[in-house]
Amino acid sequence: MEFNKIYNGLISGTEKLALVGLGYVGMPIAVEFAKHINVIGFDINEKRVNEYKNGIDSTNEVGEAIKKTKVDFTSDPTRLKEAKFIVVAVPTPVNDDNSPDLRPVEGASRTVGQNLSEGTIVVFESTVYPGVTEDVCIPIIEKESGLKCGIDWKIGYSPERINPGDRVHTLTSIRKVVSGMDEESAQEIKKVYDIVIKAGTFPVSSIKTAEAVKVVENSQRDINIAFMNEIAIICDKLKIDTDEVIAGMNTKWNALGFKPGLVGGHCIGVDPYYLTNAAEKLGYHSQIILNGRQVNDSMGAYVADAAIKEMIEAGMAPKKSTVVIMGLTFKENCPDTRNSKVVDIINSLKEYDIDPIVTDSWADAEVAKKEYGVELTAWENVPKADCVIVAVGHKAYRSMSMMQIKDLFKSELSDEEKVLVDVKSLYRMDELKASGMRFWRL
Repeated sequence: MEFNKIYNGLISGTEKLALVGLGYVGMPIAVEFAKHINVIGFDINEKRVNEYKNGIDSTNEVGEAIKKTKVDFTSDPTRLKEAKFIVVAVPTPVNDDNSPDLRPVEGASRTVGQNLSEGTIVVFESTVYPGVTEDVCIPIIEKESGLKCGIDWKIGYSPERINPGDRVHTLTSIRKVVSGMDEESAQEIKKVYDIVIKAGTFPVSSIKTAEAVKVVENSQRDINIAFMNEIAIICDKLKIDTDEVIAGMNTKWNALGFKPGLVGGHCIGVDPYYLTNAAEKLGYHSQIILNGRQVNDSMGAYVADAAIKEMIEAGMAPKKSTVVIMGLTFKENCPDTRNSKVVDIINSLKEYDIDPIVTDSWADAEVAKKEYGVELTAWENVPKADCVIVAVGHKAYRSMSMMQIKDLFKSELSDEEKVLVDVKSLYRMDELKASGMRFWRL
């Protein structure tokens, strides 16, 4: 098999690249590659595929570019047989017990195996713990295809680094870690990704190394944010402002610039569990990583408890109060609600028989209902509140004046009875104090 001619075939237009999984990661990759080569975009979600065909980008990752793209979108898995280079970018969530849920990756492997042509290179981008690509994916693909890995087809791994909602650190501007099962596949995979990655590629020596890079980089961020969340809790108990402490700390050249907050999403809130799961299998119990996860997973409940305490001190009966939560997505200015920790605030309030009103114009109401049982209320239908929790830093919330914030509350409340919980420290301390409102921020 001449695997070293795949790149030339893609460039000349005689071969095709296929993308399996067209979500927040896969779809932008497909669109970017389609600017240079022939691309088949496959997803089992027919609704999603039809939206893309009609120029609708519900992820908001490429926007208007979806209308002009040359990606051949399909929900027919047999179309994968046409491709000589297949990229798999399906989600890798965790189960309720925080163990890795490999079902999407296993399902994608079966689909690829059933539609694999000889002489193809398959590259996984899905975040997994070291060993999954070789120990889980290869056997499935071999079984389904009847083709031998290393002889009839080859495999590699290149961790996705797309940051949903980020218009600065985009696919082409982030250096791409690449790996292959041998020198030939590694070189060809590098050449293919170099077609679109302007920042360049970073080859590593093995697939396991590349898998480790992804889970380690996100575990590092998770631990740093966990530290800042602990600092926020300590500052809260000391009755000093966390944001001011951080601002002072950041005047030193070697400060890392992390802030406290709710840590959800498809990466930072999940990847540490993949890494520690791999360690557990080797007999090592994490001393730091899991503790960081425990801190970050507890922050939704901490925010809810703070809101209830503020309501009680304002003389309210929390059960009878109207609580409005602004924001549901896991990060600002992005429709992605995967692993949103705002849900933890909602669920913690419900334990006190408080049923909050939740609004977020970025989030998909259907997804919110299906995934979390959360009924989203349109902004224009949000009732006046006793307590407002600004949980996500969307631009629309960040730009609100104190007068606009005050207008969210019931008119009969005095300023000191209005409870504002500013989770992301969006508003200036001097303005908050001047407003006369009762406020709390993480």
